Amino acid sequence: MLGIKRITGAADLATGGQPGSWVSDAAREKFMAAYQRVFALWPQPREEFDIGTATATTRVHAYRPHPGGAPVVLLTGAGGNAAAWFPHVAALAGNGPVYGIDMPGDANPSVPRALIAPPENCAAWLDELLGKLSDRPAHLVGFSYGGWVAMNQAIRAPRRVATITLLDPAGLTKLDARFWWWLSISGLATLTPMPLRRRFARWLDSPAMLEPELMTLMWAAIRGYRMEPKFPAVLTDDELRAIDVPVLLITGARSALLTPAEARARGSLIPHAEVAIVPGSHGGFNRINELNNRIAAFIKAHAASKQTAQPAQPPTTNR
Repeated sequence: MLGIKRITGAADLATGGQPGSWVSDAAREKFMAAYQRVFALWPQPREEFDIGTATATTRVHAYRPHPGGAPVVLLTGAGGNAAAWFPHVAALAGNGPVYGIDMPGDANPSVPRALIAPPENCAAWLDELLGKLSDRPAHLVGFSYGGWVAMNQAIRAPRRVATITLLDPAGLTKLDARFWWWLSISGLATLTPMPLRRRFARWLDSPAMLEPELMTLMWAAIRGYRMEPKFPAVLTDDELRAIDVPVLLITGARSALLTPAEARARGSLIPHAEVAIVPGSHGGFNRINELNNRIAAFIKAHAASKQTAQPAQPPTTNR
């Protein structure tokens, strides 16, 4: 389960050319109360700290039972935060630390000081962040928009990237009516009584809507934050061919964003990519343990694929 994307309304998008911002202090306080509760779903002990870079102060969540290995860095879909990764964190921490990133420009404690969505800005921000997280290249795992962020990094600033795992990524195809229909129905389904919501959750492959704390957090974000618009352009064939790190591309058989045929066609352009079609939709994958095992095996197989990058010390400051 990787959460439900937000429903775009009149107050949801920041004014063009402006970083994301809160509607009011009260809206931020309401969101933060829900935000602190929802991270109880993560495995413990969880660490939380901020990392400053040139364009943002970024909130990072860490689970580090094996702190010495190469990091696994989790990149969330647009409008989300690292809370939704809770079913995956422990399974991906077998060989190194796992870091969940709260993307600047979305509803979370990260503070953007410049636009993050432009490809060059995004790559510069993440490159600086990765350099401060570890002295070893990272295994990036990105869902939806986070998948585009991972591909963009591998194209524009690959020196700190060991592998990328793409879970139903944005940036491979245009968003069409099928996706917007799925997004609207998913959002409306979260407002229905629980018995009906359970049926919607099964139909849409969206188990996140059965987690009350996640739904409270999602609606606090929708109502209280003007997010930076994040609609990345479709990556060109040449850009995909330029990705020179190992890639695992996974899409759900019922995805409203990326069909199996589209995944295979576009994935075939990436030199070192393997493509997997699994049960599920853009709202979630049905066999979480199998999915986690597949991602963990892919990361482990390529754990030594890159040499040490630029020296850095992993952060240890809790908030």
